Amino acid sequence: MDDHRPGATGTWGRLPAFLLLFLLIGCAARPGMEVLTPSATTPASADAVTVYVATTRERQAPDQNSFTNRRAHELNFADYTVSVPPTHKPGRIEWPRTPVDPATSFTPIRDTVLTRPSFEAALAGRRCGETGASTAVFVHGYNTNFPEALFRVVQMTADTDPRTIPILFAWPSDASTLGYVADRDSAMYSRDYLADFLLRLTQLCGGGQITLVGHSMGGWLTVEALRQLRLAGRDDVLKRLQVALASPDIDIEVFRTQMSIIGPLSPPMTVLVSRDDRALSVSSRLAGARQRLGRLNVDEPEVQEAARTANLNIIDISGLEASDSFNHDRYVSFAGAYAKMAATGAVTPGTGLRQAGAFVFRAVGTALSSPFVLAGQALSPE
Repeated sequence: MDDHRPGATGTWGRLPAFLLLFLLIGCAARPGMEVLTPSATTPASADAVTVYVATTRERQAPDQNSFTNRRAHELNFADYTVSVPPTHKPGRIEWPRTPVDPATSFTPIRDTVLTRPSFEAALAGRRCGETGASTAVFVHGYNTNFPEALFRVVQMTADTDPRTIPILFAWPSDASTLGYVADRDSAMYSRDYLADFLLRLTQLCGGGQITLVGHSMGGWLTVEALRQLRLAGRDDVLKRLQVALASPDIDIEVFRTQMSIIGPLSPPMTVLVSRDDRALSVSSRLAGARQRLGRLNVDEPEVQEAARTANLNIIDISGLEASDSFNHDRYVSFAGAYAKMAATGAVTPGTGLRQAGAFVFRAVGTALSSPFVLAGQALSPE
């Protein structure tokens, strides 16, 4: 459930889950693959972001980057170059209208159908394996179509570090409010593909930094892939990854069993949570009132102890702005705020927090030397 959701008041959280779902069906039409048609005009002042795609979505035709919600029997690869308008505001996706105006909206410039060899050659051409290089893999969540996931990666790359090599791992979400079970099955279908992809990526980008981010149901898919890698004895792959889960839609007990196999990671896995995440509240009701990982309350002593025991950084980002009434996309604000602090030296990118635990992130209007607060006391700068 991403930022295309309609605005609403706090009464959303009190609605029965089934009623909330039916209200959501009345959302405005969402963008389809047509918005990714390349434009012939791009303003000279626009910045461009190239996103590389690995997907378990099936193509409509072998020679086209027109992806469906059907499940492919092998990974498909592509790249898209999208211009970001000079008027872009951080955290926002300026959706293209008809006719497209590159001066005010995200505008696709080109796309390329890639094979696995040409995909890997493109990453090698970006020197992803060199020391100091940074590659980020984003795994989207439930009810997300391909353009929504792609433009989110473009936006986050533009707002954080344009030097990062962005990769979208796109799985075949139905992009339907009532498609929760179908999406869960498609995520499960994709976990071996993601595990195999991460294995090859760590080999290809041997000396560079690789960050893996899973949002919502994509967080569940991410953790399942990590579990597969551990069971396969690929500790070498896990050691190469910096993992972050953003508003993860994972049953707490399921996560506990997953982590019992995966074990502590170094650097610690980061989990971004919001106790008022209404999208995960609906997910919890659909799952029989079972608590979701992304709604943890970091003030609870058992959460703090579990974080230290499992070597996790659980960070409450409830104080950050959300773009919709569901409070499910605050990770976008967190990424932008963290990038700004990194640029000023307030934090050191890639090092993570010095200790595992449960934290509160306070980036706005704080005089603390560190934006991360642990158990009521400020941490020293990273």
